[in-house]
Amino acid sequence: MPDGSSDTNTTFISGGHLVAKALKAEGVEVIYTLCGGHIIDIYDGCVDEGIEVVDVRHEQVAAHAADGYARITGKPGCAVVTAGPGTTDAVTGVANAFRAESPMLLIGGQGAHTQHKMGSLQDLPHVDMMTPITKFAATVPDTARAADMVSMAFRECYHGAPGPSFLEIPRDVLDAKVPLEKARIPAAGRYRASTRSAGDPEAIEKLADLLVHAEKPAILLGSQVWTTRGTESAIDLVRTLNIPAYMNGAGRGTLPPGDPHHFQLSRRYAFSNADVIVIVGTPFDFRMGYGKRLSPDATVVQIDLDYRTVGKNRDVDLGIVGDAGLILKSVTEAASGRINGGASKRKEWLDELRAAEQTAIEKRLPSLKSDASPIHPYRLVSEINDFLTEDSIYIGDGGDIVTFSGQVVQPKSPGHWMDPGPLGTLGVGIPFVLAAKKARPDKEVVALFGDGAFSLTGWDFETLVRYDLPFVGIVGNNSSMNQIRYGQAQKYGLERERVGNTLGDVHYDKFAQMLGGYGEEVRDPADIGPALRRARESGKPSLINVWVDPDAYAPGTMNQTMYK
Repeated sequence: MPDGSSDTNTTFISGGHLVAKALKAEGVEVIYTLCGGHIIDIYDGCVDEGIEVVDVRHEQVAAHAADGYARITGKPGCAVVTAGPGTTDAVTGVANAFRAESPMLLIGGQGAHTQHKMGSLQDLPHVDMMTPITKFAATVPDTARAADMVSMAFRECYHGAPGPSFLEIPRDVLDAKVPLEKARIPAAGRYRASTRSAGDPEAIEKLADLLVHAEKPAILLGSQVWTTRGTESAIDLVRTLNIPAYMNGAGRGTLPPGDPHHFQLSRRYAFSNADVIVIVGTPFDFRMGYGKRLSPDATVVQIDLDYRTVGKNRDVDLGIVGDAGLILKSVTEAASGRINGGASKRKEWLDELRAAEQTAIEKRLPSLKSDASPIHPYRLVSEINDFLTEDSIYIGDGGDIVTFSGQVVQPKSPGHWMDPGPLGTLGVGIPFVLAAKKARPDKEVVALFGDGAFSLTGWDFETLVRYDLPFVGIVGNNSSMNQIRYGQAQKYGLERERVGNTLGDVHYDKFAQMLGGYGEEVRDPADIGPALRRARESGKPSLINVWVDPDAYAPGTMNQTMYK
């Protein structure tokens, strides 16, 4: 008899094929994976459902790539890994997605139910380990429930602020077949509600009134502006109400460089002098000095998808929970008819901030244009900023070198900035490149790595070569974990600054060439731009190995509170 049916013409379906159907219903187009015997039936199902299976060299890469896919597309990413070490290898990627509020599903294998607690191959308590770093973690108990549990996991990914979910599927559950009519297979678009909340109408009116009457307002547009695809609403608000805007995380690029409301280097000045400060989609965590960097005299408003974030670490005068895009749109509409009285009087405030911005630029201008060798990191990131086009997705993966880039590199379009997020995970770069080029092959991807960061997941450069995914990669190479080195020098003195943080002089350009990509070494700052252009023109995955000054530290590194 044909596989999948019985002599009574009953159609049977396996757990792996049910998982694939549920992924298809959610709109998942690709899974990132490293093969294992526990999970191969999912691959078989994905082939039938037209879902691409992208195999990588390390499970951490698979999880980071699923995170990156979610950030780029707005759809949940999915990684599939085997049991035991396969799942534990993916923990870092899941944890990073958790702190970064990125919706993804990790599916892990597990030993058969019939071997429970017997010591089967790669058996570990995965759900217990994953529970603290996911929004949902569970075991699929029965083959007929496989698709249902996948849809349940996706539902939880979008409850409040987005985040990751985890499912483990025992091998016998995954491989078994059940009658199709006994399996619950949720239909696309019919198993989870809209999670877009426009916020409390009274709070919307209050915020509109605050902004209309503010003399020196400022707004910080964080990652949730991009997560909620609220870019247009944010732009409309700042332009209509004439409010200076600062951007961080995935919110970078909301306004293009050169826009009169786009500010970057005067944020501390603005937050010390503003009378109304609106924080959108950004927690008061270490990046915000736990809220202490905001003027104690300012009226502070916080907008967030998660009620637990609002007012955490710092009191706020007004907190609004909901979708950033819908809330900002509603505030602009609520201010309609009262706009001129608020917008026209703020020219002097914007001029004041622009002057502070210019002072900061002039202070670092010598370093940005420096012809010194070894190359000053500011010169490198300045060249990268000039190299970017409106279609360039920029990815930062590193410590000190990426801290430099955060002050200089300005993405020119929304959704074109990717960094690890608040977990500060090194090694996201290559997986994020993989995700970005698979999701948006029409976009150029430019990635800056610290040499230490690249080393963590760099072998998957070969995956990019294998799948023919060209990108422009730059390694800012100082043969050091320089962010930590600075801290050690401050704590213990120069005689102990090199303990445990010094790397070898690795020629990453040759590494790229060895794996079939394009590689080039740069020691003269005048050669940076031409090398970047040659990498672009090569049509290959590339690494430009730029030797940078190991004794230059970013201001953000020197200001870190952990060293004080």
